[in-house]
Amino acid sequence: MKKKKIIFGFSFVLIISGASYFFLTRNKEKATEWKTVPLEKGTIAVMITATGSVNALTTVQVGTQVSGTIARLYADFNSVVKKGQLIAMLDTTFLAASRDDAEAGLQRAKTQLNQSKIEFDRIKKLFEGNAVAQADYDLALTAFESAQSSYKSADAQYKRAKINLQYATIRAPISGVVISRNVDVGQTMISSFNSPTLFTIANDLTKMQVFANVDEADIGQIQVGQKASFTVDAYPNQRFEGEIKQIRLQPTVLQNVVNYVVVIDVPNPDLKLLPGLTANINVAVQQHKDVFKVQTNALHFVPPLKYFETASLPDSVKKQWRNQLPENISTGNSAYVWIKEQGKIAPHRVKIGLMDGGYSEIAGDIAAGDEIVTGINKEDNADQQKTKNPFVPTLRPRQQKPS
Repeated sequence: MKKKKIIFGFSFVLIISGASYFFLTRNKEKATEWKTVPLEKGTIAVMITATGSVNALTTVQVGTQVSGTIARLYADFNSVVKKGQLIAMLDTTFLAASRDDAEAGLQRAKTQLNQSKIEFDRIKKLFEGNAVAQADYDLALTAFESAQSSYKSADAQYKRAKINLQYATIRAPISGVVISRNVDVGQTMISSFNSPTLFTIANDLTKMQVFANVDEADIGQIQVGQKASFTVDAYPNQRFEGEIKQIRLQPTVLQNVVNYVVVIDVPNPDLKLLPGLTANINVAVQQHKDVFKVQTNALHFVPPLKYFETASLPDSVKKQWRNQLPENISTGNSAYVWIKEQGKIAPHRVKIGLMDGGYSEIAGDIAAGDEIVTGINKEDNADQQKTKNPFVPTLRPRQQKPS
């Protein structure tokens, strides 16, 4: 009998302990761990991105106006040349022969002109003395005038031959650096409608230009005088600064998209920028400094619905979120951010300013250092994912056929 009482008492204690633990822990909820970031001030900038190429400020292609064979080259790649400096020479054999032939033709025309003038002067005196007929006078005058025309033509041919001979000596049209040489000694150059290019000379590599291709959707925000920055693959960790000088009106179509060329002036004192480099360009079209900024995802954060049942929030706010409005409650340029205070979070309506994609400018009843909620920790998210979604259909288990 005494043993039964001991067993009964021990069982009673276990039951009471289990019931107490169940009732004490049933309604205890795990505290939600919020992801927060401190509110800070900074700069928000709206950027337009584009790609382009680096070019010299002035680039001249040096060609030849006469045909011939390259006899000598006095400049090469990266040669520094001065304006008027000899950089190439064509073979002058045929050009010199043409000049000599033209000179001989000029002398022949001059002799004929002198002879016709003497004849005309003699006929003129006889005509004035009524010693010759009018027909003889007219014939002598015509011969003299024809000889004058022949002399002028021969003189023009001689001058042309002399100029062509001078064109065989190719000189630099500007001072600069040779960035391209397209010929070698012995190569024959044929001058036709398009003059062949021998050299390409860049005037001053300490001043460069970037030709940026800006999409038609962004060109309306670009203005002359705006600051631009860019990077090149040759120096990925260095950012170069420039200023927009020109917006060209001629459209270009790249991959079925209309683009406009924007010219950016860039100083290049250390000669790091080389012609032809690809530039990744950013243009700050709007910029606000010393403003409150927050991660953009904080503007779209909404606590779980069960939080509104227990949180001490105004009934109007509870009703709005209980009705499951889309994402965050926002109207126009305003939205809610959730601020954590003493372990609890509360909504604060703020005005939205500039947005650069990752961050957004906000203003309102906020202060530096406020803990802005951006999400829930992974464990809480895992608990929420375990909650059954009523909109997902339940699959019935497949019944096995009896064997």
